[in-house]
Amino acid sequence: MEESVKITRLELQNVKRVRAVALSPRPEGLTVIGGRNAQGKTSVLDGIAYALGGEKFRPSSLQNSDGMAPARMEVELSNGLRVVREGKNAALKVTDPTGRKAGQRLLDSFVSELAIDLPKFLGSPSAQKAKTLLQCLGIEDKLKQLDDEERKWYDERTLAGREADRKAKYAAELPEYPDAPEKPLSGKEMTKRLQDALAVNAANRAARDRLAELERRAVAAGDELRRAEEAAEAARVAANSAAVRLTQAQADLDKAKSAPVGADVDTAAISAELEQIDAVNARVRTNQEKARALDEAEQAKAAVGELSQKVEAVRTARAALLASVRMPLEGLSVEDGELVYNGRKWDCMSGMEQVRVAVCVCRMLRPGCGFVLLDRMEAFDPAQLADFGQWLAGLGMQAIATRVADDGTCDIVIEDGTVRGADDPPSPEVRFEEATPEPDSADGLGDW
Repeated sequence: MEESVKITRLELQNVKRVRAVALSPRPEGLTVIGGRNAQGKTSVLDGIAYALGGEKFRPSSLQNSDGMAPARMEVELSNGLRVVREGKNAALKVTDPTGRKAGQRLLDSFVSELAIDLPKFLGSPSAQKAKTLLQCLGIEDKLKQLDDEERKWYDERTLAGREADRKAKYAAELPEYPDAPEKPLSGKEMTKRLQDALAVNAANRAARDRLAELERRAVAAGDELRRAEEAAEAARVAANSAAVRLTQAQADLDKAKSAPVGADVDTAAISAELEQIDAVNARVRTNQEKARALDEAEQAKAAVGELSQKVEAVRTARAALLASVRMPLEGLSVEDGELVYNGRKWDCMSGMEQVRVAVCVCRMLRPGCGFVLLDRMEAFDPAQLADFGQWLAGLGMQAIATRVADDGTCDIVIEDGTVRGADDPPSPEVRFEEATPEPDSADGLGDW
């Protein structure tokens, strides 16, 4: 793997607040430019950004108002390139170690825009930060597809859950009648039962009446027989006739007794039940509605469970996708469309954690760029800066930073546009030879 490009040396003259500053930053780790406010610290970073990044980074007031000579920026890189902007128009000249010329397009091939404008990343919306990282990892489209799928199932599950709760509440509010039959009663069937019962009772009544008549006839026949026996011989013929009739009556009586009459059916109960049929059926229908509502509530609950499984399946796939790629920083991930570092979202990270995340994303976005520019590092104490420098060195990264301080945390201190303790800057009469103008948007790479 080709080694990333770093800044080996820089010189700025008459750039914004800078009068003359020369610096050879550490090849790896943190180089701090210190000084009080309005002394030219940030102007150094702006000069580097313009020299390497092109016209989009040109300061609105490039020229130092106190300097007579035109602004000049010279940056030497570890790949041997020498970048110079000088003259009235700050024309760009890029040469390789052998002196051949190259242009802005060559610089753009390895200089990361974020590296020279890290505040752009630090100040971007949380979703944009996450998108930048996912673009670096090459999984933005796949992760968006999984996020959309998760959102779809999650929304459907939410709606299904609400419907399940509604149905369960409705079922719970319905009354229940344990003593009611399972099905509604039929008025037609009950009327037929009553008619059948009345028919049975009528038949029984007729049988009892016939039996009573037969018993009466038998008694009459006996009386007639006795009268016949008491009569004289003259009445024997009548007695014989009566005997025959008695025998027949007795036979009919025996036959009737052998088929006793059945018990009467209680029609009062059926009539009372028929009178209550509407009330009973109302209870039956209520019970059936409750059973149906409970069944629908269970089905809705099951649907919520199925959707929950789909949501979890998508989340598992999402976690597997993130686990399949190598994050630029251990503990860094993307959750719900936001960067998360060690379980904390961006707004809950410390300032140093945010800077570390930004540096790693910047490095992944353009691996060939081995440096970043950091402004306003005074928020961090000396121990944090030392630890940060060691961390950068471990990554093989170079950072040039500014800090409102003049203590031991600073590699150089700028006062009134120059490095404190350095030789006096060139006199205002010094003029630099203007480079032949070369458009920043040149498409060719020259002899590179």
